Amino acid sequence: MSDFIVRTAKLEDLAVLLEFEQGIIEAERPMDLTLAPDPISYYDISELIRSEEAEVIVVEYNSKVIASGYAKIKRALPYLRHESYSYLGFMFTEPDFRGKGVNRLIVDELKKWSIAKGLQEIRLTVYDDNPGAIKAYEKVGFKKHLIEMRLTESDDI
Repeated sequence: MSDFIVRTAKLEDLAVLLEFEQGIIEAERPMDLTLAPDPISYYDISELIRSEEAEVIVVEYNSKVIASGYAKIKRALPYLRHESYSYLGFMFTEPDFRGKGVNRLIVDELKKWSIAKGLQEIRLTVYDDNPGAIKAYEKVGFKKHLIEMRLTESDDI
């Protein structure tokens, strides 16, 4: 893992980060029939990069950005013990680098940022139909917490 460089994203990384975003959408589209038709975008990546309330991380290998992730400070629901938490998203690793510990590097860096911001709760969401991602997050310490369920008109409401 010593060949990987973990750093804060820069606006100069935007083109590759936009490609990563579309890779995430492409992978998730079969798991979420509620997504609007393309073209769609999940994130305002340039705003996340500029924000003091977020940290976008990239991983480089041989001077090429091969992975990304972000942490963003979010307000907790009023009935929870914590007022704010760190929400992780935009987790993407190029296919050739999956299973090599890159996700752990990203999560570790985002945990450090979150702790430095005084946050004691870190959350993320993952599709139930994505066992590979669930396993990767469990490997770095996340535990299943909630399952969101839905019912639609096509389910005979």
